[in-house]
Amino acid sequence: MPAPSTPNLVADEKTTLHAFLRYLREALIANLSDLDEADAQKTVESSGKSMVGLLKHLTVMELGWFGHAYAGQDLPQAAHHQTVEEPDTAAAVIAAYRAAAARSDAIIEAAADLDRPGVRTLRPETPEHPPLRWVMLHVIEDTARHTGHADNIRDDILGYAGPWRGTLKW
Repeated sequence: MPAPSTPNLVADEKTTLHAFLRYLREALIANLSDLDEADAQKTVESSGKSMVGLLKHLTVMELGWFGHAYAGQDLPQAAHHQTVEEPDTAAAVIAAYRAAAARSDAIIEAAADLDRPGVRTLRPETPEHPPLRWVMLHVIEDTARHTGHADNIRDDILGYAGPWRGTLKW
């Protein structure tokens, strides 16, 4: 599997943040996409998570922060269920993640100002509504953390890292 495209070195802030988010999404999907269904669903003891479960969580993050908190959209019913259930095949969860990412991408692209606050927060302890810059950085951070987590889960399942590991050039 080819490595995700490395973001450009020179771009404006919004383009750079968006490129890194897209890069991390593809890195995460790459870790899952070539696993058989049993391995994709396998919960590893070291983390208590499965690859499908991680991607389902990040789907909720995308929908929650970009759609619900920033843009004021209603959350789809599926976003209220983060547990892995019978119909949650790897292919279905990847498709749902890609659809959530596409919704987020549209919100990001439509935004003219990274400093404009969203319509609500998902953090009850913080009454301020975070601006798009904060939302993007928060989702980048969570996606990056879980992409590393996915590398570790994959190591536990297969005994080696993701298919693109070691091929990235910085």
